[in-house]
Amino acid sequence: MTNNTSVQPRATQLLFLLIAFMLAFDAPAHAGGPVVWQTDSREDLLKGEAHGVSVTDTGALMLAPRFAQMFDTEQAYIWSSTVDPAGNVYLGTGHDGRIYKVAPDGKGALLYDAPELDVTALVVGRDGALYAGTSPDGKVYRIGADNKATVYFDPPDKYIWSLAVLPDGALAVGTGDSGKLYRVREAGAKPETSLLIDINETHVISLAVDAKGNLIAGTDPSGLVLRISPDGKAFALFDAPLREIHALAPAPDGSIYALALGDAATAARPPTPAANPTTPPTASGNAQGTVVVTSNVVVDESGAQAQPFGQPQAQSRSRNDLQNARSAVFRIQPDGGTDVLWSSTTINAFSVASAPEGRAVLIGTSDKGRIYSVTDDGRDTLLLQSTEDQISALVARGREVFAASSNQGKLFRLTTETVSEGTYESPVRDARVVAAWGRVWWQGRGAVELQTRSGNTERPDMTWSDWSAAYREPAGAPVLSPRARFIQWRAVLHASTASGSDARVENVSVAYQPRNVAPEILSITTLPVGIALQPAIQVQTDPNIEAAGFDPGLISPVPQVPPRRLFQRGAISLQWQAEDRNNDTLEYAVYYRALSESTFHLLKEHQRENFYTIDGAALGDGRYVFKVIASDAPDNAIDAALTGERLSEPVDIDNTPPVVRVAGDAQLSGDRVRVRFQTDDGTGIIKRADVSIDGGAWRTVIPEDGIADSPHETYALDLPITGAGEHTISLRAFDASGNMGSARIVVRK
Repeated sequence: MTNNTSVQPRATQLLFLLIAFMLAFDAPAHAGGPVVWQTDSREDLLKGEAHGVSVTDTGALMLAPRFAQMFDTEQAYIWSSTVDPAGNVYLGTGHDGRIYKVAPDGKGALLYDAPELDVTALVVGRDGALYAGTSPDGKVYRIGADNKATVYFDPPDKYIWSLAVLPDGALAVGTGDSGKLYRVREAGAKPETSLLIDINETHVISLAVDAKGNLIAGTDPSGLVLRISPDGKAFALFDAPLREIHALAPAPDGSIYALALGDAATAARPPTPAANPTTPPTASGNAQGTVVVTSNVVVDESGAQAQPFGQPQAQSRSRNDLQNARSAVFRIQPDGGTDVLWSSTTINAFSVASAPEGRAVLIGTSDKGRIYSVTDDGRDTLLLQSTEDQISALVARGREVFAASSNQGKLFRLTTETVSEGTYESPVRDARVVAAWGRVWWQGRGAVELQTRSGNTERPDMTWSDWSAAYREPAGAPVLSPRARFIQWRAVLHASTASGSDARVENVSVAYQPRNVAPEILSITTLPVGIALQPAIQVQTDPNIEAAGFDPGLISPVPQVPPRRLFQRGAISLQWQAEDRNNDTLEYAVYYRALSESTFHLLKEHQRENFYTIDGAALGDGRYVFKVIASDAPDNAIDAALTGERLSEPVDIDNTPPVVRVAGDAQLSGDRVRVRFQTDDGTGIIKRADVSIDGGAWRTVIPEDGIADSPHETYALDLPITGAGEHTISLRAFDASGNMGSARIVVRK
């Protein structure tokens, strides 16, 4: 007895804890109760707009590193960049083939305007000169201290994809379409050129020199990372499952970060003025390289099916799953092991650089011009979001990182110092109907403010309300924005210390009450006569859950199994489709009336199935109209429930079989007999008739006028009979409702 009394309260507590925990999930919208829009995951936060704000791998907002614009080339694209020991940054652009020099103070100027379309590779040599590779039908130019450019190397290859300076000061040149790697070195008045290796690949896309002075090459289309010895011997460090090694970044610990692109990110040919203007050049070009993202993503989960408790809200994906990856970053360790640090099926990454603090890689993408920081153990942080479409080149110098963007072509400086203020705008929430806003609350610390705005257009515009006054209490405050269908929140983070690291926001929740909207019956369908509908066997739900006011679908979703169909003579079955914009549970009432009457009569009410079968014999012959009324009462207060209704098309009910009779005497002629039958149906039409001789198989017969389409049909039959004695000829007729009548005649031969 003692055990029972102690277990019961504990079980009750666990039940309420379970319910409270599950209510934290973003449940489907019901007008009968409030909805909580919770933004608590990194995936949700990445749908918004971050300016001066980082999104951590655990789904928290923090102030981002300082990211300042240094120079605007006023060109559309920057394909390549490099930095010299003095801190000058060089930018190679397209499609005007220009090279810009930007001083450490941000002052920049045109250095050289090449005759080719694109400057696809840049490197500073041991002699301090700048070497530039151009495409297509390109050359390697040398630009000395006098800022004069001369042709340094003119290979027969179409593309100059990559350049690197070897330990002995020679220049390594990677080309395409023939996939050759050249060594060019100073030898008096004229450079000495030699083929280092023909790697049997179409393109040598990327080159780098590791900490030990080894030349590392990335190829297309086999996705190889090769170590090239001074005598031209290639050793494959890694064979990537993606086709192109687009960029390489050696790390201080001797490992190598390799950025690979898949087929979806390398679908076209090399860059030309006709190529996609938002895509950095790749070996295969990239007509599909940019993900176009609008400024605000609209999130509508108010009508989504709730997930079972204990299961994820979305199918998770491992970064090691590269089957449909657009891009991925691999870490090739000094001992030869390889790890997948980052991959995406939707984002194209175009640049990598080893992070200044080490043990991490920076990845520049076409995802809103974002830069991600990924640690060597795969922890992925959205470091910052730029003002341009994509980050096409990254180059590090000491503790500074220079980022070049495309569309527009600008140069930015990234430092480890955090900004003093940053803002984050959430995706737009679609409540599906006009809603009354409740409270907003969050978890965080430091100097943080939240604001909201609302409107009735899908994307924020001049018709939306202004941003509300700031909410400063994480425990919650009433939302001040006016009632509307859409809402959005904004977080403003301020540096509260010198580093600004204290400001942090996560788990933002907004409660709202959708306006109740009447359900609607979209259509009513009448099945052919004789088809009855029967509910399929459903999984039984614990009645205590629903009695407690909790949605059983969150515990064990009930599958929507269509009803079973079976034959029932004279059955009339109705099926209907209904919708409720609040996603409320609906119940139905079915009525009927004869076409000649004015009053509807109830057949059944309080039913949850969207179908009903009537026994036709229960109603007299005639034409009837059925009415279905849908009510959202199960999810609303008594005085708040609404209804919607719809009438069916007129339905004919015919329970009386056709009358079949013999018309006149049979006429014998040898082995044949001629007989006539007349059929009459008082309500419908004759649909079909069959004849049988001496109990044999039924054979279809045609009426005298050639088609069975009226209440009265005559059948004149000329039939064979064999053998002397009596013979029985039977005819059966069916009307449109499946009723059957029959008659027979006996003839003697």
